Amino acid sequence: MAFKAPPDSPPHLCFTGFTIPKARRFRGPTGLTMALKAVHVTDVPNLDQVPVNPSIPRAARGFVLVGHRGKGMNALGSTDRRMRAVKENSLLSFNRAALFPIDFVEFDVQVTKDDVPIIFHDDKILTEDAGKILEKHVTDLYLEEFLSYGPQREPGKVGKSLLRRTKDGRVLSWNVEDDDSLCTLQEAFEKVDSRLGFNIELKFVDHAVYQLEDLTHALEAVLKVVHKHANCRPIIFSTFQPDAAQLLRKLQSAHPVFFLTNGGTETFDDVRRNSLDEAIKLCLEGGLQGIVSEVRGVFRTPSTVSRIKESNLSLLTYGQLNNVPEAVYLQHLMGIDGVIVDLVDEITEAVSDLTKPASAHEGGESFSGSLEQRQRPNFSQQELSFLLKLIPELVQH
Repeated sequence: MAFKAPPDSPPHLCFTGFTIPKARRFRGPTGLTMALKAVHVTDVPNLDQVPVNPSIPRAARGFVLVGHRGKGMNALGSTDRRMRAVKENSLLSFNRAALFPIDFVEFDVQVTKDDVPIIFHDDKILTEDAGKILEKHVTDLYLEEFLSYGPQREPGKVGKSLLRRTKDGRVLSWNVEDDDSLCTLQEAFEKVDSRLGFNIELKFVDHAVYQLEDLTHALEAVLKVVHKHANCRPIIFSTFQPDAAQLLRKLQSAHPVFFLTNGGTETFDDVRRNSLDEAIKLCLEGGLQGIVSEVRGVFRTPSTVSRIKESNLSLLTYGQLNNVPEAVYLQHLMGIDGVIVDLVDEITEAVSDLTKPASAHEGGESFSGSLEQRQRPNFSQQELSFLLKLIPELVQH
């Protein structure tokens, strides 16, 4: 599957939508296989409630791997050191991710008060001064002030301390093993391996109401940098903001636009954000090319995968379950186009030439390594149907 230039693309544009890469081999998860062996599938009723023939493209089909905020997001309150290994959304993280066989890095773009697109996830940025926590909206800062937080590139210059508020309300020092400075979108284009695709997420404040002129202003600032520096680097745009997604599709046709959704795992005032069905509807109305869903939303309603495919839309997923190789493998079987992951090392090691037989040779290169590592489970259609019925029950709890 490949993205083609939309019919309204100017002929001189280099269309840089991604092409699903050649298939990778998957080092098969043993956990799902063992689970299936422990269950008598014939004892499970109502298998007809899930697709009897799920879409499972096996040939001429690849699987896209995307590094989340580079080589993975930072979870400062986590006991898992891997979640604090390298500063998220940094040039260092992007280039570390590029050392692995991934296709894209995903990162978050906002626009400063002086119209410079910068890369930062949170709506607010925090520091400490004389024992007092100070926080400001990122979009209220001028570029110079934004770059004054955290490590500085200029030798001998000391930046403001950088803190982060966690989901449970704690404020923690933003300490990681390998730190790096904050950066702009232009710097990412200039200093990150040009072979690596960019999944540019346009960030807007949840629950805020935006006027059309405000959305247009922010998007045009981003597009100015992209058009000047992208060259033929693969680009995907994505956003949770429904109006921004549709507007971005109108403002440009060189790069695919995906709508980000929680897939029904959270509820918002804007109903367009509350289900995969609403996401499909929005994409078809706005001429968008795909959906990026929280993976639990897909697992809760696996039948939506076929509806998304029937709508000629691509489907990527994000979420913590994407750091579990078994969950990633199942998504490949379901026909999902790719995953956004934090544990780039582990998932890229698990995923390699998904659809090729273990004995395949390519370009004279031998793939005759450890057979045990390269084996993958052989699911029957009945077993797969059972899994697609079982998983929605599991993720509800």
